[in-house]
Amino acid sequence: MSRGITTILLLMASNTFMTIAWYGHLRFKDIAILKNAGLLTTILISWGIALLEYALMVPANKIGSATDGGPFNMWQLKLIQEVISISIFVIFTLLFFKTETLKWNHFIGFIFLLGAIYFFFKK
Repeated sequence: MSRGITTILLLMASNTFMTIAWYGHLRFKDIAILKNAGLLTTILISWGIALLEYALMVPANKIGSATDGGPFNMWQLKLIQEVISISIFVIFTLLFFKTETLKWNHFIGFIFLLGAIYFFFKK
């Protein structure tokens, strides 16, 4: 598998854990064992999940970075990470937070992100 594809897959997995760590605790009220979790417990659980995120993010950046023989410069690597992060967040929010809706202005924002991708990768 190419370094670029490996990087993207690792970033997707990493950002899934990141999103769960950052926003998953907002659903603890729906999980019996975590329903009464205090702030410290919530932070520790989120840190544990974030550890998995970092265990995937660091190798993704190392494999993908042109400074280590990967296909992406630093600008491209960061933009890829951000686009993946937002995409994972959208999927997560639509699946787990039914009160949130995707609106027209969100689509406009995504169009601008596509423009950013174009310009970041333009030679």
